[in-house]
Amino acid sequence: MASLAAHLFGSLVRARDRAYQQGWLGVARLPAPVISVGNLAVGGRGKTPTVIALGAALRQRGLRLDVLTRGYGRAARRLEVAQTGAEEVARVGDEPRLIAQRLQVPVLVHPDRFRAGLEGERRFHSQLHLLDDGFQHRQLARAFDLVLLAPQDLDDRLLPAGRLREPPTALARASALLWLSPDSDLAGAQRRLAAFSSAPVFLARKRPVPLPLGRPFAFCGLAQPESFWASLAELGVAPAGRRAFGDHHRYRHSDLRALQAAARAAGADGFVTTAKDAANLPAGLENLHVLEIEMEIPELPRLLQRALEACGL
Repeated sequence: MASLAAHLFGSLVRARDRAYQQGWLGVARLPAPVISVGNLAVGGRGKTPTVIALGAALRQRGLRLDVLTRGYGRAARRLEVAQTGAEEVARVGDEPRLIAQRLQVPVLVHPDRFRAGLEGERRFHSQLHLLDDGFQHRQLARAFDLVLLAPQDLDDRLLPAGRLREPPTALARASALLWLSPDSDLAGAQRRLAAFSSAPVFLARKRPVPLPLGRPFAFCGLAQPESFWASLAELGVAPAGRRAFGDHHRYRHSDLRALQAAARAAGADGFVTTAKDAANLPAGLENLHVLEIEMEIPELPRLLQRALEACGL
């Protein structure tokens, strides 16, 4: 059944792609250039830390920028702006709040990214837009398309049989590819990707920031909780117990009480969760550690230079 659904989904993806290629579906263009950060797979590829890494480097160059995002899981549907990271998560979403907190730039949240971009230019005089999770949002024109992918994406299947939103052949649209792998085999990555895209390949890895060692109770609400468990193992943290919630889970006090009971039963000496989950937590968990993930891109200056040249900046 999943294979049949994936076949039907693939037919829709190909039809949509053909409609954009033939100009049957319109594309809106903002006055200021757009750099898109996206991927092929659903969740877990590190778009948020990549947006933060790129945004920080662009700010260092003195550019006024904003971030355009849909704001998955938020309660409000109107256009919202996260500016300081202090906004209510239900209004702006957990990832927009986290990006605003890290970058200290306006994060405009709305399904219509064109409308959000116009608002960013009007209110904040943005010279440049970072489009979060934008590879499939083709109704907005972009000057540069950065696509994140991991080795397993090349062997995966389309939704719902696998985790892919588009097949690897869609990489032909990319301006640059960010290859997420723990090894540094650039030549090997280029060989694997040459069949799908002629875009330059850049290496990257997600680097967890060290935590105090102990026996915490680990919990998260991610699309791929395995990535969180693996990051803890990489840091040498052996949780006394762990629990996974649904992606973008908004925690209630009843969840906190259940976590406290599970931690006591496991003999844990505290808690550890992700930065995204911390944004969704009410107050009440003592001795809570937050795992921060940074995107390490060795050739970030060269990648930025390519993007800025494409933007005419």
